[in-house]
Amino acid sequence: MQPSLLLISLLLAAVPLAAQAKRVLVVSIDGLDQRYLEEADRLGLRIPNIRRVLKEGQWSHGVVGQAPTVTWPSHTTMISGVGPDVHGILGNRRPKSEGGEYYWSASLLKARTLLDAVKVAGRSSATITWPVTVDAPVTWNLPEYFQGRRGGDMDVRSIESKCVPADLVKSISALYPAFPREWMEDRNRSMAVLYLLKTVKPDLILAHLVDLDSEAHRNGPFTRAANATLENIDEYVGQMLSALPADYTFVLVSDHGFEKVEEDINLNAAAKARGVEGVRVLGGYVLASTPAAAAFLRELKAGGSYGIGREIPQEELHRYAPDLAPVEAAFESTEGIFFTSGDGSAVHAKPHEAGNHGHWPTRYRAVYAAWGPGIQPARLPEFSQKEVAGRLATLLGIPFTPGPK
Repeated sequence: MQPSLLLISLLLAAVPLAAQAKRVLVVSIDGLDQRYLEEADRLGLRIPNIRRVLKEGQWSHGVVGQAPTVTWPSHTTMISGVGPDVHGILGNRRPKSEGGEYYWSASLLKARTLLDAVKVAGRSSATITWPVTVDAPVTWNLPEYFQGRRGGDMDVRSIESKCVPADLVKSISALYPAFPREWMEDRNRSMAVLYLLKTVKPDLILAHLVDLDSEAHRNGPFTRAANATLENIDEYVGQMLSALPADYTFVLVSDHGFEKVEEDINLNAAAKARGVEGVRVLGGYVLASTPAAAAFLRELKAGGSYGIGREIPQEELHRYAPDLAPVEAAFESTEGIFFTSGDGSAVHAKPHEAGNHGHWPTRYRAVYAAWGPGIQPARLPEFSQKEVAGRLATLLGIPFTPGPK
């Protein structure tokens, strides 16, 4: 061996495994609350493939999100390493002042993402219905984009109109004839993952599975229907693990936890009836922007019939929702309560959905687990969702510094 080649070989051997370039498949199960995994035995869940990942890989005690704990901001935080106050994806939909549409395009991002870093490193990437990826710097892209929707299903033709390359749906269909059905469900999202693993083998795959979230909204989390949906997803995970090339790391993540909802309470209607201004309802929590609004909410909390729970300390507001501070006061909802803000006069109502998220970040935990070559079994400590991007960059062996563009 020539001296220069020998030196290169020795240097490569000295690099820790986690820092060497590898390929990563990230599967996000939307709405996978940490309790599904921590309490799998109690729930009687038949999820042998996910259990294998947890047993043989590294699994966190929980991931704490940033406000708001909803799908699009949370998925963006996972690949940017910064919160919504920096990356700019403030909800699933844009503010009414901006038209109220979804944050479809990556052009709306105000921060760098892991996809940018992969491109700069000269490596390849793929996304499957990952939020905010229309026009993203992705080699193979089936972005989250829909003009028709049925629960968590998205119409395939809309996705196809934005996909890269333009014939990607046709290519996947040649291997999986059932792929181009009307609706993109987790079944055909998984077909897309298998196609990528068996053919082009991108360095990074980001796949977003949606069926569990949809079922938990409709029937509630931890119910028979939700549990059966997770068991079905586990079958897809098993197919992916079986097809996973030897140099891939498999990473399981989720965007937020989930809560059962027993009653909707319209705090705006309650405030309007009392002539109080400055109450801002945000689903699982409520803000008071004036001293009068804060006093009003504390009065309702003391009365005990409006679902107003813990007052959130200012330090937590700065940590988990810096764009919301300063406010006079903020309160979580109590268990089973979701705050609404409709124009009607009724304060108490039957829930619009049996389950929901969008609660204060400390209310529940999301998921992180990694499995693959060189990863030793371990329970990781709880960490912030903002740390996920850095962990993925380390697994890929590429540099990534979170921050504004």
